[in-house]
Amino acid sequence: MLRVIPRVVSLVTLGIAGLHSSVSGSQGQAGTLVVVNKQAATANIIDLPSGRILATLPTGDGPHEVAVSSDGRTAVVTNYAGGNSLTVIDIPGLAVVRTIELARYPRPHGITFAPGDSLVAVTSESSGNVVFVRVADGEITHTVATDQGGSHMLAMVGDGSRVFTSNISDNSVSELNIGSGAKSRTISVPPQPEAITVTEAGDEVWVGSNQRGIVSVIETESGEIFQVAEGFEWPYRILIVPGGDTVLIPDLRKNVLRFVDRRERRDMATMEFPLGGPQGITLSGDARVAYLSLSRRNRVAVIDLASRKVTGYIDTGAGPDGIGFSPIRIAQ
Repeated sequence: MLRVIPRVVSLVTLGIAGLHSSVSGSQGQAGTLVVVNKQAATANIIDLPSGRILATLPTGDGPHEVAVSSDGRTAVVTNYAGGNSLTVIDIPGLAVVRTIELARYPRPHGITFAPGDSLVAVTSESSGNVVFVRVADGEITHTVATDQGGSHMLAMVGDGSRVFTSNISDNSVSELNIGSGAKSRTISVPPQPEAITVTEAGDEVWVGSNQRGIVSVIETESGEIFQVAEGFEWPYRILIVPGGDTVLIPDLRKNVLRFVDRRERRDMATMEFPLGGPQGITLSGDARVAYLSLSRRNRVAVIDLASRKVTGYIDTGAGPDGIGFSPIRIAQ
């Protein structure tokens, strides 16, 4: 049963005027961004301090998401809409090193590195599997079936022992046990779940419902579900800020970024991005800055989380979506 937690604090709205400020880098933040451009079928590698695009690399057709290894050296892009492949990028080398074909497991979408960085876990939406791929040579090492339709995004607990998938067409979340290679359970959630994340310890799974415009939390020990936020038009992604109580949720259709208190499960603030189309979101290495792709503006917004203010914008290719951070600063 879905339980509703009432909102106890009204929203504070933080308007972002114009979206026409001059493009700048991420002041004080060393490192690199990898941004996937859906419309252009490319990935940008961007130097953060300067905001300069160091390379624009080809991907497969319909790229959507990207995962970056923990050492920041490798990025893997899912080519979802017609590509049916993964593009592996050497970040410091500014180069595509291989394309991994996934024809048996079409429409790869959600992706994350497993602990150790040798494998990525990828959803195959059309086949209803999570596919584990060795990045070094492209070998599929094993698969775990979700037994559900439309398995679109995924989230992995910190130790890599469990994966949760959002199954859009079957209105469910699958919990997969990686050790046994089997599904542990299916949890019914509000309709059309897409955005999903899990806490490091795996005690909470946050999931968005596109149809009802709400975000819910599954308490994994009990399986109980609580509604924690409402009023969305498309809660596109969900990101829990490490070491704090803040949850970041871009709403693609309302052109806002919402801040939700994880402990209190209430709205904290909203940032507006008029006509921006906010989609992918990632954090700097110290989790003080968020980078938000604005798909309709071909830009990334640089957001200071303490002040909840935009400190700059970075230009990208056409239709930026998936976005990842690397701590590596590439000498030029």
